[in-house]
Amino acid sequence: MDCPCGSGQTLADCCQPIIAGERAAASAEALMRARYSAYTQVEVDFLVASLHPDQREEHDPEHMRAWAESADWHGLEILATEAGGPDDDAGTVEFVAAYSYEGELERHHERASFTRHEGDWYFVAGEKVIARPFVREQPKVGRNEPCICGSGRKYKRCCGA
Repeated sequence: MDCPCGSGQTLADCCQPIIAGERAAASAEALMRARYSAYTQVEVDFLVASLHPDQREEHDPEHMRAWAESADWHGLEILATEAGGPDDDAGTVEFVAAYSYEGELERHHERASFTRHEGDWYFVAGEKVIARPFVREQPKVGRNEPCICGSGRKYKRCCGA
């Protein structure tokens, strides 16, 4: 079985050893990938264990289980990673997780914070990333204004046709 995290490896070679506790996550990104895979496999014990000890009380394992079981998982896209390597004590991973929930396709875009505690990586918190609105760089050209190409014709009869 291909690993749900999208690494191109098998689940057994990629995230499963981290989820099973056979191998520690080498980086914040590796833990992020393992957490996504754990959601797809409904591995709630790992999801709770990979939370920073200070954050565990805020999460309800039964709610996590119900949500993970109800979702249809479509893929993980890592957009950016800041620090979080073998020599770091903290890191950030920006990602998009695609899934369907109650028939609705969702794209969860988040910037997740990770920290190293007693030698292991832990998830600390996530901040949802809100898409920025499109901002036009040039003024809008009206259909009846002169064409921007300089032909002298109206925009609607030239480049706007």
